[in-house]
Amino acid sequence: MGVQATVVFADLTESTAFFDALGNEKATRAVTRLTQWIGDVCVANQGRVVKKLGDGVLAVFTTASDAANAVIEIQRGHQLRLLKWPAAIRMEIKAGIASGEVVEVDGDCYGDAVNVASRLSDLSGANQIWATEAVVDQLDDALGVRFLSLGPVTLRGKLEPLSLYRVEWQETGIGGNVTMQATLGQISRRDAQSEGQIHLSYLNLSQTLSSAQMPVHLGRSAQAEFLVDDPRVSRLHARIEWRNGAFVLVDLSSFGTWVRFAGSDTDVPLRRDECLLHGHGEIALGVPFNDLSSPTVIFSLSVSHPSLY
Repeated sequence: MGVQATVVFADLTESTAFFDALGNEKATRAVTRLTQWIGDVCVANQGRVVKKLGDGVLAVFTTASDAANAVIEIQRGHQLRLLKWPAAIRMEIKAGIASGEVVEVDGDCYGDAVNVASRLSDLSGANQIWATEAVVDQLDDALGVRFLSLGPVTLRGKLEPLSLYRVEWQETGIGGNVTMQATLGQISRRDAQSEGQIHLSYLNLSQTLSSAQMPVHLGRSAQAEFLVDDPRVSRLHARIEWRNGAFVLVDLSSFGTWVRFAGSDTDVPLRRDECLLHGHGEIALGVPFNDLSSPTVIFSLSVSHPSLY
């Protein structure tokens, strides 16, 4: 018989390069200390460490709030640690959080939430926390963070796409903690990690724009870099930004923006909100997709992430 729980997978990134730089003995000691610390933080937040997987930790929590608090504390604490590490041997943390029924057998855990949390950890990037909608729905404003919608994403082994969110842990504090602002060196290094292009098309207009050209505004004003000349579209209706190696769509309009990703029947509605763009799909401006005459911009992305080493 299973129990409802929240599962966390936390993994270290670039561990192979870390071993190459330090050698097996020193790297093994460092990774062991780091995974032990991750486990200790989980336990301090009422979690139970199920197992350590070399360079990762699987933990289970009774509540989503405890799980989220643990992972946010891990990310913030590790960022302070990385300030002392040479750039060539930086290992960052990525994590996935999922809620659902969990079955425990001989001290191990099984179930859909375990599989989803593992997959989210795989898909997330360095310094990121990805969570399912079931997790986010259980959290309240006291957590002190925002959640960036990633839209519906189809995971391997799942028939239906899941609505996913990225926990924006860097921007606000929890319980009086102050968020550490990135130094100029950190920002330059992060921006250098990746570059991308976004292709936009509307009727006979077609543009390919690079991440270096962001932000780009969509709207019917001459001030908009991508013109959508329709009376239902606001003068500056939406903005596309390049943020932490990803394209983010921000709604600025009076009547809203809708995003539909390829392969999904679920629309992401935005009303003064934002959404991470991925793959390719469509953006409806001013009126939803069920109005067949809605001004619709087609987008497709290409993003490259060169190695740091």
